[in-house]
Amino acid sequence: MNRIEHHIVLGELPLKKQVTIYVDNRPLTAYEGEMIAAVLWANEQKTLRYTKKNHPRGIYCGIGRCTDCVMTVDGVPNVRTCKTPVRDGMKVETQRGLGQWTKGEPIHEKV
Repeated sequence: MNRIEHHIVLGELPLKKQVTIYVDNRPLTAYEGEMIAAVLWANEQKTLRYTKKNHPRGIYCGIGRCTDCVMTVDGVPNVRTCKTPVRDGMKVETQRGLGQWTKGEPIHEKV
C-alpha cells in the first residue's frame, strides 16, 4: 500500500471515514476526501487510461490540467481523477480512447 500516513511537513495525517469504490469491478478501500487517482496510486494501479493508439497513461500533472488521468466514472467518460473526490459506491473504469457514455446523453461543448 502506498498511502501517505505521515507527511514530512504536515505530520500525521488522520485517516477519515472508509468508503468502498469499484475500479473495473474490483472493490478498493478509500477514505473520504481522497481523490480517485490517489486511491489508485495507493493500490499500485499506475495505468488509468489508454489512448486511441492503446498507449497507457497515468498521473502526469496531478492538478487537473493535462487530462492524462481521465477515466470513466459512474458512466461518464473523461473525468479527471486527480481532482475528483471519491464517494462510497463509485464505479470507476479504465478508459480506452475517448471513452463511451453509458449514462445519459453525451454533452457537446462549443469550442
